[in-house]
Amino acid sequence: MEEVVLRLKELLFPTIADVAVLSVDVNIEIVRVDAHCTADGAVCPVCGVWSNRVHGSYLRFPADVPSGGRSVVLQLRVRRFACRNSGCSRRTFVEQIPGLTRRHGQRTERLLSTLAAVGLALAGRAGARIARVLGVSVSRSTVLRLVNALPEPAVAAPRVVGVDEYATRKGRHYGTVLVDIETRRPIQSDDQIVKARGSSRSQGPPLTEPGAAELFHRPRALRTAGVTNG
Repeated sequence: MEEVVLRLKELLFPTIADVAVLSVDVNIEIVRVDAHCTADGAVCPVCGVWSNRVHGSYLRFPADVPSGGRSVVLQLRVRRFACRNSGCSRRTFVEQIPGLTRRHGQRTERLLSTLAAVGLALAGRAGARIARVLGVSVSRSTVLRLVNALPEPAVAAPRVVGVDEYATRKGRHYGTVLVDIETRRPIQSDDQIVKARGSSRSQGPPLTEPGAAELFHRPRALRTAGVTNG
């Protein structure tokens, strides 16, 4: 029996430590995994003091990545610990399993990562439809919220920058945009430029900043002032 439990743990949580699988219940629509944390204690999220004084326990039911088209739900028993720091503002706290759960989370970390990847590829409406085909019931608003919560990727300093204008209302309202010519992606909008330079019209990105662009391209240079400042 112990060998079977170990194999279930390796199959279901291969990269997550301090979690043990007690049983797996499979029916036509859902897979329920009974598990619990095996760590000796946990660290208080407020003061950082480690504690193993168990105050109580309760069950959580976070949704996990689907298996074979079936929804997977964890029946996870977590413990509430009493903080050993008498000066801490939080007297008790609940243990979290790194890589699996977060505070107040209704989905596991790996399910959130999967839905965010689907949202990046297909956006909200199509991403929600594909998620339902995979076995996860989720709304398009949730998919978009997960995408928006992702950290901004690191972007290298542009080498060739284009400065151009666009009209939000033709003949009335215009804006300025800086574009990386090589990747064809916008770098700064008009509001960001004005805030950075303290002026109402952009003359180009500041050349004195680290990683400034080497070349500038302004197709409307005959009509407007070219890049002169920096």
